[in-house]
Amino acid sequence: MKHVFAVLLAGGEGKRLEPLTKYRAKPAVTFGGIYRLIDFTLSNCINSDIRKVGVLMQTKSTSLNRHLHLAWNIYRPELGEHIFPIHPALSRDGDLFHGTADAVFQNLRMIEGDITEVLIVAGDHIYKMDYSKMVRHHRAHHAETTVAVTEVERSRAHEFGIVETDAEGRIVGFQEKPEMARPSVRHPDMALASMGVYVFDRERLMAALSPEAMAKGDVDFGKNILPKLIHDHRVMAYDFVDENKKLSVYWRDVGTLEAFYEANMDLVGVDPLFNLYDPKWRVRTHHSADPPAKFVFADDTPGGRCGKAVDSIVSPGCIISGGRLNRCVLSPRVCVHSWAQVEESVLMDGVEIGRHCKIRRAILDKGVVIPPHSVIGYDLEQDRARFTVTESGIVVIPKYAHVANPAGIVCLTHTLPEPHKA
Repeated sequence: MKHVFAVLLAGGEGKRLEPLTKYRAKPAVTFGGIYRLIDFTLSNCINSDIRKVGVLMQTKSTSLNRHLHLAWNIYRPELGEHIFPIHPALSRDGDLFHGTADAVFQNLRMIEGDITEVLIVAGDHIYKMDYSKMVRHHRAHHAETTVAVTEVERSRAHEFGIVETDAEGRIVGFQEKPEMARPSVRHPDMALASMGVYVFDRERLMAALSPEAMAKGDVDFGKNILPKLIHDHRVMAYDFVDENKKLSVYWRDVGTLEAFYEANMDLVGVDPLFNLYDPKWRVRTHHSADPPAKFVFADDTPGGRCGKAVDSIVSPGCIISGGRLNRCVLSPRVCVHSWAQVEESVLMDGVEIGRHCKIRRAILDKGVVIPPHSVIGYDLEQDRARFTVTESGIVVIPKYAHVANPAGIVCLTHTLPEPHKA
């Protein structure tokens, strides 16, 4: 794999995830307590023995830059290994990247030296994949381009780019989010969806991303480049091999608030669909020097205060000081005070929940402070007047929002809350 260069596309604005992406790029959004979305793709690279990685950024990249420095400063340049962020300069028309292909086109100089294949992946999907198996498949089938595919129900085909293959596995057709997709060769009720994971021969990629192609508006791999290549070049499909080792295939684009919430809630189940605890496929991230989580007060009688969390993920630095949590995901340094009740919620870094609060089905972004006696998630009409509420009733409170009192006056502060007090 030393001749493979991985390009992670991390420039999406993630508008459907607002307000979580109001101040950060989508790949930098916290997931599963301690991780960022980009950690899953980067961990796939590590576990696939791919050690040359460029991360293409576009907007709101400060927190993503910081995370890459803290968590992924692990490669040895003297051994030909590197991972580095790539920021856009103003393009030929004074704008930023126009699409995925245009982003790579503007940075073709990074693909130099002894590179023979270029792996292109999104930096904001959650899945486990050994990219080296895909590269070997690409080489064994003498492909110029290979596209990772997975089967989806035909009723969902309008959400994906759909490919059609012949008996050999060569791609002979492509439809971008069709209303009626062509069936899979193997299963008539299924369709083959592109995962947005590509392996290109270096020279084929250079030719496809020519200045002439860019001038014609061929700015996106899925919409523009791939449909043109399949007619004149050898483009193969690679069936996704899920290293998650569950009965069902796990590949998630948590691009909406609903999908993000459900994926987090799945993690707290007895047998979650996505396995974070597989020692043979570790997901790497930054581990800060926080102390262990702490649970205090043990009065479990009616009306008493008891620090308890069940069916939950609790990260380091958290203090559960007489509050109760059920089916929650807590990032580091969360503090839940006495007699508070929190259910089916995602609490990100530094969230503080005051005494006697009642919260359910909520996403509280970094640094949110909820004052005592607040009620969130029980009266959705009242919540909509103050916060973002999804169609299914998930309440989302943005980064560093300070709910000043139970009446719901909200002010945005850009300073961290005061140190937690048990």
